[in-house]
Amino acid sequence: MKALIIEKEGHTVIGDIAEPRMGPGDVRVRVCHVGLCGTDFNSYRGLNPLVTLPRVPGHEIGGEIIEAGASVPAEFAPGRRVVVVPYTNCGECSSCRKGRLNACRYNKTLGVQQQGGLTREIVVPAEKLIPNDTLPPQHLALVEPLAVGFHAVARGKVGAGDTVAVLGCGMIGMGVLIGAAARGARVAAVDMSAQKLDLARRFGAAVTLNPSEQDVEQAVAELTGDLGADVVFEAVGTPATFTQCIALAGYAGRVVYVGYSKAPVSYDTAFFNLKELDILGSRNATMQDFRDVIAHLEKIGDMADLLISKVFPFSQADQAFPYWNDNRDNLKVMVAL
Repeated sequence: MKALIIEKEGHTVIGDIAEPRMGPGDVRVRVCHVGLCGTDFNSYRGLNPLVTLPRVPGHEIGGEIIEAGASVPAEFAPGRRVVVVPYTNCGECSSCRKGRLNACRYNKTLGVQQQGGLTREIVVPAEKLIPNDTLPPQHLALVEPLAVGFHAVARGKVGAGDTVAVLGCGMIGMGVLIGAAARGARVAAVDMSAQKLDLARRFGAAVTLNPSEQDVEQAVAELTGDLGADVVFEAVGTPATFTQCIALAGYAGRVVYVGYSKAPVSYDTAFFNLKELDILGSRNATMQDFRDVIAHLEKIGDMADLLISKVFPFSQADQAFPYWNDNRDNLKVMVAL
């Protein structure tokens, strides 16, 4: 069976892999669209410590049911379109025992710790599928990355009237922005890309800030009457933005880290205490986050097409990562199978 394979750092090929086997609780899915994310891109660049190569990437997956196992509920009927939830959960670790399956200690995400979705067919447990015949097929592959942002918004307990600063307007940051705006928050979006800031405004950002053109801390202070942001989200992954979150947050504010810093972060911790900040991590997404995103995408309709920068046919999938490497302002590069 054909798949896109990251063979080694900086090199992909469309090659052959074994066909997956199906158990009684599994569903065989024809993959229709796969979105590429920063995790996949870092795997391609050799910068993802969780990945061993060769690897089939892809965990943002929309597809169509081909066949269901004998013990799978009738709702998973052949021909139905589905969103794939690409995470595993052991059921035994402390996170799972607390009901926070998205943070399973032993999670193995498709395309990261196990083979991913950039292939013709995959087999997944039925409980990792959400049937949806309403959204256009390409929008199904938008659900997972947006759900990561929606989960961060839930972690930050964003409410109507909150002033929210989002550092980074890639796809995860856009998910944060969209989720926060949907809850009635006033969002200040921060990014170096004029193209991404334009999209941020179209999806509900009240204010957009470019750090190369203005002092972000001063702008947020002016926006809030020197009170600081109620909630600050980090979706870039640099030490500078990690520490900047603490400066932007107001007293009794909340900081949510969604990005992963590629280097150690050094803090002056005084404001942790002086501001009595709630500092939170955010990982993956829950089933409820997925459902919330699906409902929002159904509400906004064709507007979601603006989030998709370029779609490659599967026959040209080996060109997707080099293209993205040369066009970093692109928000979402996708492969149609």
